Amino acid sequence: MSGLTTLTWCWRIDRRDGVTIGLTAHDRDLEVDGLTYRAAPGMVPSAIVRDDTLDAAVMAVEGALSHGAIGAGDLLAGRYDGARVAVFAVDWDKPGAPVPVATGRIGGVETRRGSFSAELLGGEVRLDAPVVEATSPGCRATLGDKRCRVAMAPRRRIVRVVAQDDARLTLAAGGQFARGRLRWFGGANSGLSAMILAADADGVTLELPPRFDGAGALVELSEGCDGTLGTCRDRFGNVANFRGEPYLPGIDLLTRYPGA
Repeated sequence: MSGLTTLTWCWRIDRRDGVTIGLTAHDRDLEVDGLTYRAAPGMVPSAIVRDDTLDAAVMAVEGALSHGAIGAGDLLAGRYDGARVAVFAVDWDKPGAPVPVATGRIGGVETRRGSFSAELLGGEVRLDAPVVEATSPGCRATLGDKRCRVAMAPRRRIVRVVAQDDARLTLAAGGQFARGRLRWFGGANSGLSAMILAADADGVTLELPPRFDGAGALVELSEGCDGTLGTCRDRFGNVANFRGEPYLPGIDLLTRYPGA
């Protein structure tokens, strides 16, 4: 009977761009359920506290930045923001059924001196979300989602970036893409997306400058909406699915008095 433990930590990371990464604290690669978990020395999880309360389970994972595991460029570009993470223990001597430890999504990420620290938020965080929507004069749906129901296939276009100047992109074609989304298909920004603040016949202005130079890359532009009843009626003919209350009196009604 061996006096050494054969358990090790593993992390499965499912990014929002469809990339899945497996990492392990062991000193060699492991294969668990068909996925290869790359050895990432220096990956250390904090203590995980589990109890019978509804408090959100929070843990932190720290590790060294390296090209083979997690790169600084991908972290800074936001590729890991909101990624789903599963932490489990497994027997490295005889890999079998993993022992689940924690699941959640990546919250805050910090980088410093060649290392990173990522906060893992448990599923209980969703219990802090509002149960009932607040009223608003503008539409609370996102153009094309299951509540809006506007068909987006004819409202998307793939074009090439001709030039980039900070947050301004010159494109091969323009359109009604203000308040829409831009998604990168090529280059160093591939898989990332950004909100479009303004658009004209020559190009678009993004909410934030792209992390990397995008000249020459292909992007997908999705048409946007300003959330007003007029736009919903005149441009989309979709008033039946408008998710706002433009004629509902606001809280200023409480401050009115006769003669005001």
